[in-house]
Amino acid sequence: MITIFTSTFNRAYCLDKLYISLKRQTSSDFEWVVINDGSTDNTRKLFKEWTKEERKFQIIYDEVKNGGKHRAINKAVRMASSDAFFVVDSDDYLTDDAVENANYWFSTIKNLEEFAGVSGLRGDKAFSPIGGYGHFENDFIDCTNLQRGEYNLWGNKAEIYKTSLLKQYPFPEFENENFITEAVVWDKIAKDGYKIRWYNRVIYICEYLNDGLSANLADITMNNPKGYLTYLNLLESIYGKNQADLERLEFYQNIIKYRGNDAALKVIKMAAQMRD
Repeated sequence: MITIFTSTFNRAYCLDKLYISLKRQTSSDFEWVVINDGSTDNTRKLFKEWTKEERKFQIIYDEVKNGGKHRAINKAVRMASSDAFFVVDSDDYLTDDAVENANYWFSTIKNLEEFAGVSGLRGDKAFSPIGGYGHFENDFIDCTNLQRGEYNLWGNKAEIYKTSLLKQYPFPEFENENFITEAVVWDKIAKDGYKIRWYNRVIYICEYLNDGLSANLADITMNNPKGYLTYLNLLESIYGKNQADLERLEFYQNIIKYRGNDAALKVIKMAAQMRD
């Protein structure tokens, strides 16, 4: 069984596409865990109606004060009752056979300690894979998240991680910050040597909306400096100081541009404290 997890913030207007795609699944061997991350729209009403409907899968719904997707993931991992954990965003949806395929591929690595999970491909509305198909000589590629470039596995993918492993790698949570890039956990898992079995099939359809994290990443990053500096420190441990310093310089330049010199100085001092 798979836990499909969705964190949602004021997305009642588009969540029905995901819900409908879940009802169309060729396999009902999954649960849907939803964290309402402080929505002020009619998300609560929507799920009150959906939980009354007849369907073949369980909906586990909870509400929290707005704290960001990473906190919601941490909470959902603790709530999950399956071995596999699949993050599906509230503005996206799945192909009809996504769960069936994911369950099959996950079964091939479930008992292999060196694997963190499996991943299908993300695609657009035309089912064209985001980032391309990659160099698949067979039906799958085994490599870490940090080795994807060697196989042209560019762009976001549809990773399904072992729930037990995610419990060992929780997202850092910083007071007064509500965002940290998911790469902080995915790359740390890869740095520790865990592989993913990437398989050659589109299972996840993306729609990057104007109110999404992707569209507002620059502002979000500057408003959550501790989270971003944590990511830069991880980059340094993986790629070395020079590359991390280039990323830091770009980060500081953006803060100066949009927030001013005083804000940049404050963040630089914060960075020094975090590295000590």
